[in-house]
Amino acid sequence: MEPAGSNAYQMVTGDDPEDDRRRWDDLFSTQNYVFGKEPASFLSEQIGLLPVGRAFDIAMGEGRNAVYLAKKGFRVDGIDISEVAMRKAKRLARENGVTINAIYADITGYSIKPEFYDVIVNIDFLNRGFVSQIKRGLKRGGYVVYENHTAEQLKNASGSVMRRDFLLEKGELRTLFADFEIIVYREENDGKDARASLIARKP
Repeated sequence: MEPAGSNAYQMVTGDDPEDDRRRWDDLFSTQNYVFGKEPASFLSEQIGLLPVGRAFDIAMGEGRNAVYLAKKGFRVDGIDISEVAMRKAKRLARENGVTINAIYADITGYSIKPEFYDVIVNIDFLNRGFVSQIKRGLKRGGYVVYENHTAEQLKNASGSVMRRDFLLEKGELRTLFADFEIIVYREENDGKDARASLIARKP
């Protein structure tokens, strides 16, 4: 189950980290898993391309992608601004018999350890300034998995609540990782979700 338009994160992500934290905590303060327990389809479809090793999940939320990676044999660190989400992510990990390292922090002030991760996952979260951290945090030969709504979402029924600055422009995601080897890249709009999806390898 997903909240309105499958993009609740767009409605609660603002310019004040403390306000963000409170709103995310409020959103996740339910017994249900707001974004469900299953991983993002793009991640599960492409998992075979990724080398099993140490992974970092950005804006982990309730842990659906982090737990999926842990079940596939990855050692997973996940970061999120919501303490409520962190507790639910740990609970989901326990339900699935795996362990994840949940990092409770505001990503805008977080520094990824250099050349530390084999895979970094960024699903449904856009912070353009953090892209350099992703690149820095990957080992040589490491992979980034990145997916976010595009500005085409504004044409869809659920796009009316979204801020354009939290949406990728046409071709922008490819440009952001132009210095990487692009393994998978697509931009699609099925009338419900307009997304850009990328897997790229650090040279």
